[in-house]
Amino acid sequence: MKLTTEKINELFGVDDSWKAPDRLMKILFDRERREKLFREFLTIESDVSYDWFYQYFQDEAADRVKKKQDFTPVSVSRVLSTLIGHDKGTNYDCAAGTGGLTIQKWQHDRMQYTPMDYFPSDHFYHCEDLSDRAIPFLLFNLIIRGVNACVVHCDVLTREARGAFFIQNDNDDALQFSSLNVIPYTDANARELGVNWKDQRYLDHIESPEVPLFLEDYEKHKIWKDHQHKIAEKLKKITYQIEKGATAK
Repeated sequence: MKLTTEKINELFGVDDSWKAPDRLMKILFDRERREKLFREFLTIESDVSYDWFYQYFQDEAADRVKKKQDFTPVSVSRVLSTLIGHDKGTNYDCAAGTGGLTIQKWQHDRMQYTPMDYFPSDHFYHCEDLSDRAIPFLLFNLIIRGVNACVVHCDVLTREARGAFFIQNDNDDALQFSSLNVIPYTDANARELGVNWKDQRYLDHIESPEVPLFLEDYEKHKIWKDHQHKIAEKLKKITYQIEKGATAK
């Protein structure tokens, strides 16, 4: 069995591909439904080294007329990720689309380790995109792969933003899915992300209300290296802002 357009629509529970982004976003905000969907996808396709939605989105949902959306082919993404090399730390992907280039960078990064010494906390991915239709697929792709990431729904040129998401692997476990959090619409977070809130598109949603234990262990035992310290500080800073937003509510 393959992830055909028909099968993907069936998994999303839609009869038309144009309905998929809205349906998927609703599923993503329900952790139990979301992880059930992830397992259904993984039963059909266990190779997570490429963007499953590249052809699906390109054919069915890309706005080629108005937004000139054409996504980077897998072969080109692989070449680019190889040219960039393997540097621990933060990776930035503007106009990320459904995440094809970031997935290739993530795949290249994790292949530098054995399964025993790869930890998601070694890398942080920052993705930005304007498309309402691409954002749900981008979130899906990052969360199912258990990465630590920030996704900003914005115009990368004007910096007008509709919202931002913090995706965190709460247990630093490569075999687990990440959590999904809406970053609070505060002035402090806008300054940190370098954006101006255009509207508050997304409702409050917090799955990681506290700083993860693995970050506290790093700090307690001082076992991190320079890149881990920088990423840990970034993760803690965002989590503190989310925790502050949750307390304020």
